[in-house]
Amino acid sequence: MSANPASAAPEAEQPTGSGPGLRIPKVPFWAQIVAGLVLGVLLGWLARSQDLGWLVTTLDEIGSLFVQLLKLAVAPLVFFAILVSITNLRQVNNAARLATRTLLWFMITSLIAVGIGLTIGLLTNPGSGTGLTPKDGKLSETKGTWIDFLTGIVPDNVISPFTELNVLQIVFMAAVAGIAALKLGDRAKPILTLSQAVLELLQKALWWVIRLAPIGTVGLIGYAIADYGWDLIGKYATFTADVYIGCALVMFGVYPLLLATVAKVSPLQFFKGAWPAIQLAFVSRSSVGTMPVTQRVTERLGVPKEYASFAVPFGATTKMDGCAAIYPALAAIFIAQIFDVQLGIGDYLLIAFVSVIGSAATAGLTGATVMLTLTLSTLGLPLEGVGLLMAIDPILDMMRTATNVAGQALVPVIVAAREKILDHDAYNSASASPIDSLGQEEVRETEQKAAVPVAV
Repeated sequence: MSANPASAAPEAEQPTGSGPGLRIPKVPFWAQIVAGLVLGVLLGWLARSQDLGWLVTTLDEIGSLFVQLLKLAVAPLVFFAILVSITNLRQVNNAARLATRTLLWFMITSLIAVGIGLTIGLLTNPGSGTGLTPKDGKLSETKGTWIDFLTGIVPDNVISPFTELNVLQIVFMAAVAGIAALKLGDRAKPILTLSQAVLELLQKALWWVIRLAPIGTVGLIGYAIADYGWDLIGKYATFTADVYIGCALVMFGVYPLLLATVAKVSPLQFFKGAWPAIQLAFVSRSSVGTMPVTQRVTERLGVPKEYASFAVPFGATTKMDGCAAIYPALAAIFIAQIFDVQLGIGDYLLIAFVSVIGSAATAGLTGATVMLTLTLSTLGLPLEGVGLLMAIDPILDMMRTATNVAGQALVPVIVAAREKILDHDAYNSASASPIDSLGQEEVRETEQKAAVPVAV
């Protein structure tokens, strides 16, 4: 009797059609993203060259709807992810040490990134020869100052942070709730069980949104090309190239160097495992929206789940090498040159300080306007300069966010390797599998754990 299921298994796996030729091959997620990029560029060019207003509007609506769907889950996702991640630290040995090391490496990599941004800006002078003048700028409606940053951490009620999507205040409330739950111990178990269930529900719903990324890509890229055009991009050519080169140097230069020398692991394996999160970040332009994927690929790279569930949500709201380090450094130099303001050594040190300490102001949302205005206000540069960069921001934000997410996966790997808790077998076997297969990994892990007898 035991042989029957085994012999029947191959037959059950056969396709139900009249032949194998009828099976439609599954298109990998990365290929869908690339197809969306290409189609978006073509439709954007067509809409602009033929002056097709209806196509421009359609592309805008598609892209905006995709971003709105991502933002819809941001507030509750951040709250429950931070709350659960803090409580999960009690399952990790040396939790305080791990948290401190994580924050330290966040700061170290941010300092390196801002140094690269400043160096590139000083070498290339991105504001020179653009033809732009102070009159081209407009005062930013979104402002960030140190007073606003410090006083804005604590909300005046528990509702407005969620309705106004103030992620920094949501992080504060979640941290307080998580620490309080740790202090309550077993009495907080019902709340923690509910929080874990809600978090899994949100991640599942967000996963459905993520599957729409190729369609969102068509709208976001297409509208960027149709609305801004190549002429406008040409005015910002040096600045755009600086941002992309700076991010590339950090992501493909600094990060591999740290992996090889500090973590002593293969950089190629890291990018193979982390690629699904990096490519999604490039398209979605949202670190928080990418967070479930980032956490899963980080676990796939051998980082213990209990630690990854803390480090990744923490990084998604505070670890921004692209948006909070490279970009504000270059933008400050660019704006200073447009407004003919001379920056000195003290100003560059201030830029580095703001980038390392104030990166939480970016809060993992699309765009880095708050961080830029915080930098400009600290340096005393005109906030009208923000208006100069808003037109080109979506194109810059793709590379910035990809760099952010790569760093958010990198630091847990480095810390886990240094603390000797990294699963090297899992790391070395990580592959750039399609993103939709990640959703099944937790199920397989649960089944495997259930099948392994526990020694008593």
